[in-house]
Amino acid sequence: MALDQLIGIDDLVEKVRAYNPRTDGPLIRAAYDYGGQMHEGQYRQSGEPYFTHPVAVASILAEMRLDDQTIVTALLHDTIEDTKSTYAEVSERFGDQIAEMVDGVTKLTNLQLSSSEAKQAENFRKLFMAMSKDLRVILVKLADRLHNMRTIKAMRAEKQVQKARETMDIYAPLAGRMGMQWMRDELEDLGFSVLNPEGRNSIMRRFITLQKETGDAIEQIMVDIKAELRKAGIRAEAMGRAKKPYSIWRKMQEKELSFARLSDIYGFRVLVDREEDCYRVLGAVHQRWRAVPGRFKDYISQPKTNGYRSIHTTVSGRDGKRVEIQIRTRQMHDVAESGVAAHWSYRDGERSENPFAVDPSKWVTTLTERLVTADSHDEFLEHVKLEMYADQVFCFTPRGDVVKLPRGATPLDYAYAIHTRIGDSCVGAKVDHMRVPLWTRVKNGQMIEIITADGQRPQATWLDIVITGRAKASIRRSLREEDRERYVKLGSELARVAFDHVGKRATDKALATAARQLGLPDGQELLARLGSAEVSAREVVRLLYPSLATSNGDEIDAARAVVGLAKGQGFERAQCCQPVPGERIVGISYRGMGVLVHAIECEALEELEEESSRWVDLHWHSGPHPAVHTVSLDLTISNDSGVLGRICTLIGEQHANISDLLFVDRKPDFFRLIVDVDLRDAEHLHTVMLALEAESDVASIGRHRDLGRKP
Repeated sequence: MALDQLIGIDDLVEKVRAYNPRTDGPLIRAAYDYGGQMHEGQYRQSGEPYFTHPVAVASILAEMRLDDQTIVTALLHDTIEDTKSTYAEVSERFGDQIAEMVDGVTKLTNLQLSSSEAKQAENFRKLFMAMSKDLRVILVKLADRLHNMRTIKAMRAEKQVQKARETMDIYAPLAGRMGMQWMRDELEDLGFSVLNPEGRNSIMRRFITLQKETGDAIEQIMVDIKAELRKAGIRAEAMGRAKKPYSIWRKMQEKELSFARLSDIYGFRVLVDREEDCYRVLGAVHQRWRAVPGRFKDYISQPKTNGYRSIHTTVSGRDGKRVEIQIRTRQMHDVAESGVAAHWSYRDGERSENPFAVDPSKWVTTLTERLVTADSHDEFLEHVKLEMYADQVFCFTPRGDVVKLPRGATPLDYAYAIHTRIGDSCVGAKVDHMRVPLWTRVKNGQMIEIITADGQRPQATWLDIVITGRAKASIRRSLREEDRERYVKLGSELARVAFDHVGKRATDKALATAARQLGLPDGQELLARLGSAEVSAREVVRLLYPSLATSNGDEIDAARAVVGLAKGQGFERAQCCQPVPGERIVGISYRGMGVLVHAIECEALEELEEESSRWVDLHWHSGPHPAVHTVSLDLTISNDSGVLGRICTLIGEQHANISDLLFVDRKPDFFRLIVDVDLRDAEHLHTVMLALEAESDVASIGRHRDLGRKP
């Protein structure tokens, strides 16, 4: 592999001056000298001096015609992380704003965006926080990743695969979401060449074969397009290219087509001076060639949120080959090439006043406004991926208003996009006046009408139908409200047990007082929070009775955990129901064995209903119990690498010990196992089960009841 050639400072400054004559040459030279000095003696894995990398990143950003501060940040972006340089020194030499940007790039470099889901979600939050502070930090990071991908062959094979996958999953979609389609295309193609080199080579070989068979198809089609534009008297510039190998591969996979059957492998652009000329070009193209139904998009009248404007149409061109043509003005083309970065770019020596460039702060707000509604790591990550991968479709309300939705959206997504109330009460939908199922995928230009009914509530199955973050969040919120009654009931029982431990009663007044201290509206809300494990019952007791909570801090002797036994009488917990402190219990006396303690609802007690003389009235001793009460949990988990380890870690994080583990069933896609866990009380059991239930790899969880294990 050829080593990178270090771009000289004079060449770099001239490159910037070509689009920005007022550039601060001395500032860029100072950053170049400082960066070179800091990285002196450092080398890349390919063997070239390390400083070739920051200079190459700065050159990529100069090609995007970005401002001086971004160029300087690129030259310095690895100094704080990889050299003896400090934030304070960079700030002193180059100013606070550049130091902030360099520090921001350093923090982004340290984010493990392809880590575990919980950590990945938190790191994505940090990514979007950096974007909201200064979007140029992300531009530098994207250029950094682009150069690393261009020189990836110098890395170890396993490192190449890791970087390529991260690029395909995160950085390429982010570049596309920011409107820099050229960068997305190149990042995807570079990642594709690492992850599936044979697939990419096969596409290239077929291109060469096709070119031999048909000649230069691009040049032939260009001649046809230019002839039509001249005939219509339209001043325009036309250009054509073959689509990137990865773009073709993805289309082959999505449509399950062979290369021979794939028709629109060429793309063409027509650039004009005025917006009205775009529609004149469209008319000329459609007069000459037959338009392909369903392949027309007008992003001029309905621009994308990142400022992208263009008309897309696909026609049957020469020899029946499908040809995609994009029509836009030159100003629109600048934004199409630069995306959100167009806000900072220069043209003809002046900061670009492109009317189509979006305000980056407004764009970030639009991108993140629905992410803040996420209640969990999983929801946030789901929203981020939906936002980053979204490709929009436009549909109409019965009144003719336009609603933007991501590709793959359903009428149910549309209903929630209109209003949460409409979505919650939806019972059906009509598309273009025809009744359709709620899981129908919406297409461009369709008119959607939602049928509602009083009393209708969201169904859990709707979560599998909708794809937008807003709809999913609204449905989950509604389902939680329906669960509220169950949570309140469970919270009442947890509160009763916790208050009993300190000899108090969980009265309405006590609960209302605790709720007020916790900033909650009333006692009912507190009970709901207790039942959903958002608030601990012990925390409530400590809040109201701190002295009692402290004085009762010594753990109860497990041998004296039950109250109501005769003097010298021993007890055992029944293994069929495995009662724990906090649950209502009853004892059954056995000659020579003492008393067997059952949960009051244990089915085994039905056999003993006629033997009332053996029943003993018992209750648990008040106070904290040690974690020695074993409960068997019946778990079904995914048969996947690392899942069992994560489950064991999760139980340990709840301060519970696994005393035994038995595999009951093993299948290719799941395991069923019985896990014995040592617990303190009912609240501890609830906490462990809730944590496991929330784990995505746990398909089901319940207490294992074995009526054959009575003693």
